[in-house]
Amino acid sequence: MLVCKHWTEVALNTPVLWSRITVSNHDSLIKARRKLSRSKSVPLDICVQFSPRMDHSGATTESLIHAMDILRPSIWRWRSFRLAVPNRPQAHAALMQCREAAPILEDLSVQIFHFMQDDYYSTPPLPLFAGHTPRLRMCSFTSFNFGWDPSLASKLRVLKLGGYWHGFSPSVETILGILRACPALEELALRNMSDIDPDSCADFGFGDGSDPEYPGHFVETILPQKNTEMITLPRLKKAAFYYAGVVRVQAVLAQLSFPSLERVEFMYLDNITGILKHLKRQSFSSLPLRHLRVESSFFNELKLIKLLRRLPSLHTLELVDVEDVSSNFLKGLSNPPTAQSWICPKLETLNLDGCTTVDWDALRSLVESRLPASSSRMLNVASAAAFPQGNPMLRSTASSYAEARRNAPPISKPDRPSPFMLGMPKRFKTIDLTRCHQISKEMLQWLRMYVAEVRCESAKSFWGEPAFP
Repeated sequence: MLVCKHWTEVALNTPVLWSRITVSNHDSLIKARRKLSRSKSVPLDICVQFSPRMDHSGATTESLIHAMDILRPSIWRWRSFRLAVPNRPQAHAALMQCREAAPILEDLSVQIFHFMQDDYYSTPPLPLFAGHTPRLRMCSFTSFNFGWDPSLASKLRVLKLGGYWHGFSPSVETILGILRACPALEELALRNMSDIDPDSCADFGFGDGSDPEYPGHFVETILPQKNTEMITLPRLKKAAFYYAGVVRVQAVLAQLSFPSLERVEFMYLDNITGILKHLKRQSFSSLPLRHLRVESSFFNELKLIKLLRRLPSLHTLELVDVEDVSSNFLKGLSNPPTAQSWICPKLETLNLDGCTTVDWDALRSLVESRLPASSSRMLNVASAAAFPQGNPMLRSTASSYAEARRNAPPISKPDRPSPFMLGMPKRFKTIDLTRCHQISKEMLQWLRMYVAEVRCESAKSFWGEPAFP
């Protein structure tokens, strides 16, 4: 971009404008060298990223080494360093040059794309940054073997580990040792790890028992042993476990106390019934959980209902590709018995993406039960007209609802809110029914009259593109 001489001088004399340096397949080394000189002595955000799609004939390795030669003298002012390369030899070649201390480094990320590739680069190039990273708070490692160095993974606020298979996957003792060194941890993510042997968890109070409801799956048989100290993470707010091994996740959660957890995700973990027990155990003291996501896993729906009963602050529930969402589960979220309180009264977002077993009558009853009391009477009349019982063929809902609304007697508003109205749960704001093919267009139209946002698959045109609404 061409600018006047004075604006050019202003830009050249403002070092912070040149503090973000990127080296990739599309960003040249000349540009990186120019930014280094113009940034003077301000903290730098370094990103070295080479796509595996463009890794041909060793050109990536050569460019990577040249880039690290240029960037190495400025390690002392690195504020963040992100490295993403196709394979482990390239990652080790780059990190071998990170020997100087990094006194202001706060964010470190190493990602290896081909994490399933077998090679002989298992010995980590330690110590990284001379073992001196006093301000490091965020670490994200994907298939990078850093030897589980406690000096590198300590006093963190964000820890993300993924891509560790077979002999390189961390044991429960290793993960607990890292978590014990991070008492101020706020976010934890474990992804893509080979599971561990249940027999190796004997020290943490686990056995070989099998779940009578789901034979062949690992469950907790006894409580944690008394000689095992619980690890308290008072600031942990977000935790995600994606194909990290149900045995590992259950053993780790059994030793953790997380009184501030607000969001948790369980994805591709087979049977998570035993894991739900640890969330329920935490709920007896403090568990302000606001977001729960379960994807491609199964569970005992009765135990999940019992857990949800102890989560009054939950406002988002996501059940993606789950086959255990039956009509009984949805009815459990509807009108409770008179002696019990509402389950998840603050629930506003319900995601049932890919849940092909969702029953329409149960879903409709759930939406009706959480509407304000002033519209419940009118809704019952409209629902009876739009969806008559025993008639499998659904009629047009918009016209039926309009006719029922015209014929409905006027509803007088009370002068003051009744105790029943004060105890009503929140109304649904978002319902996601993507890939729920059993939900027809007429059903979606009915939902849109009472739910602000109803997500579903858009209609496809002849060429497979989304058609205009």
